[in-house]
Formats: sequence, C-alpha cells, structure tokens
Amino acid sequence: MLDRIRASLSALPPAEQRVAELVLADPRAFATLPVAELAVRSRVSKPTVVRFCRSVGYDGLADFKRKLAGTVNEGVPFVHRAVDEDDKAADIVVKVIDNAVSSMLKYRNAAGDHAFERAIAALAEAGRAGRRIEFYGVGNSGIVAMDAQHKFFRLGVHAVACNDAHVQVMSATMLGPGDCAVIFSNSGRSADLIDAAEIARGQGASLVVVTSSGSPLARLALAGGANCTLVAVDHPEDHERYSPMVSRLLHLVVVDILTTGVALRLGTRLRPVLQHIKRNLQARRYVKG
Repeated sequence: MLDRIRASLSALPPAEQRVAELVLADPRAFATLPVAELAVRSRVSKPTVVRFCRSVGYDGLADFKRKLAGTVNEGVPFVHRAVDEDDKAADIVVKVIDNAVSSMLKYRNAAGDHAFERAIAALAEAGRAGRRIEFYGVGNSGIVAMDAQHKFFRLGVHAVACNDAHVQVMSATMLGPGDCAVIFSNSGRSADLIDAAEIARGQGASLVVVTSSGSPLARLALAGGANCTLVAVDHPEDHERYSPMVSRLLHLVVVDILTTGVALRLGTRLRPVLQHIKRNLQARRYVKG
C-alpha cells in the first residue's frame, strides 16, 4: 500500500501530495488521527484528505485508514506478518496472497539482471561440461535446494541436493574447478552453510549464493572473487519473528529463473529429452482423459 502511494505521488495534485507525504512520513499515526488533525498537519482542508484517499483507490478515509492499519501492523509473530489474531478465513486469503504478490513485484523491480546472468552462465557452463552442480540448504532452505535439484536433473546435468551439514562438508570438499555449488539461505547466517561455501570456494568451484544482501553469507560471496555470485533476495519478513513464507516463494522463483535460463543456454538438444520425459510420465497416469 505504501509502495503504491509512493509510486503515485507525482501524479497527485499539490494539496493531495502533502497528505501523501504525511502518510509516508508516519503511517501509524495517520491511521489513528482524526480527519481534522490530519488536515492541520497536511495544511489542507478536510475534504482534501478524503479526496486523496479516493485518488489512490480507496472508498474514503475510513476505508483507507482501516487498510493502512493492516499494512503497518506487526502481524502475528511466528505466524505471518500480514495477518491479525482475529482475521477470518476471507481476510487471511486476501492478506496472504496480497503480501506474496506485493513482495514478488517488489523483487521483480529490484532484482539485478547482472547477477542472474553470471549465475546462469556458471550453471550452464558446468552443465555443458558434465561437471557437478550441487544445491545446499538447511531447514526450509533445504526444501528449496531439493526443488532446484528436481528441476535441474531433468536438464540432463549432474545435479544433487544436500540438506545435511555433514554431507555438505564432504560434498563441498569433493568439488573442483568447473563444478558449481548453489547455496540457499533465508537469513544468510547459518554457520553450516557458511562453512560449506568457504570449502567449495577453496576447492575452486563456482559459487552461487541466494540470500539476503548484507548477511554474512552475502559478504562471503561478494568477497569471493570472479567465481562467486550473489543473487540477493531481500523481503519484508523478519527471520527472527516470522516463519518463512514470502522468502521461500521468492527463493523458488529464483530457482525457476535459473532453471529457465540454463535450459535456454543448453540449446535445442535438450528439448527432445524433455519431450520424451513428458511422454513417459503421461504413460504412468492411472486415470486417462
């Protein structure tokens, strides 16, 4: 909601811009103050405050303030950042989906194509040369690593997912130049994954790190030289307070981007294989039609 107001700021009349600036400066206060106080603080009339709310797509001030309060609240810790304790099923559907869509659109606008270009190139080179591609993650990120392996092995490359810390250390130790390790971490603070990343880098393998920018794992990737690539995934979830939901979806989207990019790089020779896999899977269906 605040992103939408910020994006529409330049298109609003000057008086309504002042109301918008008040919202952006202190959204929690705006959601609780009476219209007279909002008008005074914005240096506009009370009808202008209402017109602003309608200009940005809401039914009026009451509707705007209700939805603004839902946007800036703290959510329910360890459950979801966008919901309230007393939400009905209909509210949960709207809030969870809106939160996911908003985060994906925000990531789409912020994602750096240069990082994806480098990551796709490293993975495609390893796949083309028949080298090993390994995906590491622990906990929830281990599930993302498994999804990546499930998608990549169908490209005809040597893809493995490891979500056990001891296996990751052993596996990273056996990597070498030309191999590629992809590490997924929401927080970027897992000691096990940092150890695996350092070992893989020390073995001369290419390293692709999918994590939040500014984290220890991200800093390791940025300091790792030409063979290391950081694919930064930033999101509004606090990994100390909420179970990973949006972050998991964003990491899965990154997997889809990397898979699609590598499939295109591997060329047309791959497509008959994928078609053959699809044909064999169709033959395994028990219910026809």
